[in-house]
Amino acid sequence: EVQLVESGGGLVQAGGSLRLSCATSGFTFDHYAIGWFRQAPGKSREGVSCLSSSDGRTYYRDSVKGRFTISSDNAKNTVYLQMNSLKPEDTAVYYCAADPIIHSVVFGIPAPRYWGQGTQVTVSS
Repeated sequence: EVQLVESGGGLVQAGGSLRLSCATSGFTFDHYAIGWFRQAPGKSREGVSCLSSSDGRTYYRDSVKGRFTISSDNAKNTVYLQMNSLKPEDTAVYYCAADPIIHSVVFGIPAPRYWGQGTQVTVSS
């Protein structure tokens, strides 16, 4: 059974930091791209960042570059998203996603094969 389990969300003041974790199981971690999407109320889901577990390539959407860092611990089959200098506009439910094709995890089209349940991130001003 494939599982992606997110943790680390919460409430933080603007300028603060959070670290999201995505613990995965049930598929060959090294063969997948794994990343993060977010969806704010009334808005479309958007890709935030992703990482190719096989070669370490990373992607960040422009609005988070320089503030967010994606990393992985391949021994633990876990991906992390370190979020610094958080802004109120970062408030959203953050979802971990995985697919063998990095294009899907970057752009969400086609939708990634596997998804986590989501974790809420709220940034107060």
